[in-house]
Amino acid sequence: MEACASSHYWAREIRALGHDTKMIPASYVKPYDARQKNDAADAAAICEAVTRPAVRSAPVKSLAQQAARVAHRTHELLSRHRVSLINAIRSHMAEFGVIAVAGPQHVGSLIKRISDPATLIP
Repeated sequence: MEACASSHYWAREIRALGHDTKMIPASYVKPYDARQKNDAADAAAICEAVTRPAVRSAPVKSLAQQAARVAHRTHELLSRHRVSLINAIRSHMAEFGVIAVAGPQHVGSLIKRISDPATLIP
């Protein structure tokens, strides 16, 4: 099967039924894909790709491995959003002439400075 968002789940379910599963990354299937985008064309491309000796398969992740990856990706997402939020606050305050040092360690002092609305009025 082609590796996609739910492929690890389905590979585990199919293995539970006693079948052997093999996941192929989408980048290896794409060269064999026909012009039409439908299930039959996708299945034909997967069958063609799996017969090639150079095409490697992706390992099926266990439930614990998937859960750990979800935790890591969620942390990465929250970290990026935190940086974006800090940068947005700094840039909005700069429009009022309140300049702050860059970095998450300085956001606390910036929040203290702007918590009094009188600091924003000239």
